[in-house]
Amino acid sequence: MQLTVKDVSKLMNVSERSVYRWIKQKSIPVYRVLDQFRFNRAELLEWALSKKIPVNADFFQADEQKDLALPSLSEVIKSGGIYYRVCGNTKESVFKSIVNLLRLPDEVDHDLLIRLLCAREEIASTGIGDGIAIPHVRNPIVLNVPFSMVSLCFLENPIDFSALDKNPVNCVFMVISQTVRIHLHLLSRIAFCLHDAKFKKTLLNQNSREEIEHQLKRMEETLK
Repeated sequence: MQLTVKDVSKLMNVSERSVYRWIKQKSIPVYRVLDQFRFNRAELLEWALSKKIPVNADFFQADEQKDLALPSLSEVIKSGGIYYRVCGNTKESVFKSIVNLLRLPDEVDHDLLIRLLCAREEIASTGIGDGIAIPHVRNPIVLNVPFSMVSLCFLENPIDFSALDKNPVNCVFMVISQTVRIHLHLLSRIAFCLHDAKFKKTLLNQNSREEIEHQLKRMEETLK
């Protein structure tokens, strides 16, 4: 589904005039189709993350594979793992380190995944500010993974991700998704958690796995 200006207005809880102003400023990712403005939901959600704009997570429900249950963020982080002192001096070397840590199925091509992650960064940085980045491939289904995971990684050395606030990144959420629908769901859940001061503090302080998992469960309770 391609979103209209009216859709975006409702999603962001702003006036349509504000959306048109963003378009005029060339700030928001937008396409012109038959003289009408249209927005890609994945790009819009990433943009909202980078601008720290709260969004309605339910608005991003895609149509494909609706019978596939949406996982909780704590579940996928448990699958992906929480890692500390992850090495690397560039985005690519950090991606290599993280991919080598992931518990991926044997059939997943690690080199392909790294190339896709780097290609996504060439399009636009996944650094969202405050030292946090959420790298992922542009089209999740190309990996053909049997399950979704998010790996939370704290870096040994802060890395320049060309984030809007210019701050280097030392906290990475690596998102691997089965479907676009799950991908959007996980991004929206991460965005929701990052708007909580207590959860964000656990990340900035690089607290223990137990404390991070506790905060995740606390946040999920508020979503029920």
